[in-house]
Amino acid sequence: MLNIRHSSIYLNEVRIHARHGVMPQETAVGADFIVSLRVGYDISRAIRTDDVDDTLSYADMLAVIQREMEIPSKLLEHVAGRIASALLKTFPDITSIDLSITKVNPPMGAECHGAGVEIHLINDKTIGDI
Repeated sequence: MLNIRHSSIYLNEVRIHARHGVMPQETAVGADFIVSLRVGYDISRAIRTDDVDDTLSYADMLAVIQREMEIPSKLLEHVAGRIASALLKTFPDITSIDLSITKVNPPMGAECHGAGVEIHLINDKTIGDI
């Protein structure tokens, strides 16, 4: 019998065009963002059953991310918090979230591959909402 101590499901470097930023042109024109997500989730049942209903679909996680990325925000911190909250609300069995959002070539006066935010959350149901 397998004894899984930790398991996760992830989306790696999903490119999404969105309208986040403080500058007016950022919300008017938009920019490309790279979103990476890793969620702690018990996949032991899916290992045994080979049934998609016994796991967390990464396509469903992507739909949550896309929905939240469509809502313009000034700060990526705000977007990350919204995504994390929506994921926990939609999939309450998630045990942890590692999420990064990178704005590709942000307008800051220097050539840059990206700048962004990264959050690491534990789903402790005794703590209030984000």
